[in-house]
Amino acid sequence: MEFIDLQAQLATMRENIDRRIARVLDHGQFIIGPEVHELEEKLADYVGVKHCISCANGTDALQLSLMALDVGPGDIVFTTAFSFFATAEVIPLVGATPYFVDINEETYNICPISLEQAIIACKASGKGIPRAVIAVDLFGMPANYPELRLICDKYDLHLIEDGAQSFGGSISGKKCGSFGDIATTSFFPAKPLGCYGDGGAIFTNNQDLAEQCRSMRVHGKGEHKYQNIRIGLNSRLDTIQAAILLEKLQQFPSELEQRNYISRKYASALGADLVHQKVSTGFSSAWALYTVSGRSESRQSYLDRLSAQGIPSGIYYPVCLHRQPAMQDALAEPCKKAEAASQKAFSIPMHPYMSDQDIDHVINGLSQ
Repeated sequence: MEFIDLQAQLATMRENIDRRIARVLDHGQFIIGPEVHELEEKLADYVGVKHCISCANGTDALQLSLMALDVGPGDIVFTTAFSFFATAEVIPLVGATPYFVDINEETYNICPISLEQAIIACKASGKGIPRAVIAVDLFGMPANYPELRLICDKYDLHLIEDGAQSFGGSISGKKCGSFGDIATTSFFPAKPLGCYGDGGAIFTNNQDLAEQCRSMRVHGKGEHKYQNIRIGLNSRLDTIQAAILLEKLQQFPSELEQRNYISRKYASALGADLVHQKVSTGFSSAWALYTVSGRSESRQSYLDRLSAQGIPSGIYYPVCLHRQPAMQDALAEPCKKAEAASQKAFSIPMHPYMSDQDIDHVINGLSQ
């Protein structure tokens, strides 16, 4: 059994993917070729925003977003303490200071109460200028954007959506990637919509932000590639990866349905000793990962039980961001719930090519 089975997915669409790759090899436009533009249009349409700007990876998507918002030295960016390091590292990369806040223990996402406390404390301390919030849609579940938007509007902060894990998720029918002033996603192979390498994208309804991101992903390009009107990056999605994503996007809705089917089976069948990520009313997850924690048993006891049955598992994330050595100069609220999650939470197999027999095997493995 695989934790995420990319080979099973490839087997269902290899002929069409090979055909799309061959088309790129034939026309030879390997950098920002026609497939890139086609993909950006289809992604924007799927998410329901005006602009999609593809780039080299999800980390660059976050950094480009901060750059487009002119976040830099002296600025404070608030974000969750429980996420992958990329969420945090882009903040000092643009010269700003991270301020880590706690999570909601039921959703694993950034806690609006902890966030507002941090904003108030930051303003009182005078240690920097509050400028932006990076909210993470952890494990595929959208953060509480209705509440986050109220807070950001109240304190005049930019809202950035880190949707690296949530492409396909939604709140009241509105897709992830459409909630922030600017939003990002990742096409790393293990993501809900993944390519066969690195890739990322930025989403926004703001024309000016879109134009800046398009410029900055190509060295701050102006009217032509030898005119540079701002400092940028070299961050372009390969045309071959765009071609692969175009094919995968066609199959994505049915894959998302299967992810939700698996999540429902897990939620209904796994024992009461396991705490599942909460799905609030109106919220829909992309289920990039299915993550649980034990009420009474240690995490290691569950992992040992799964391993004995040949069932893979994963720990996301064993070290909170405010505890990372590279973040020793960052600011932080008390993050007790995030630290508890880092010690208790673990993920079990989740991908749309699991059979009912596979699902039952995982359920039985955890129930023994």
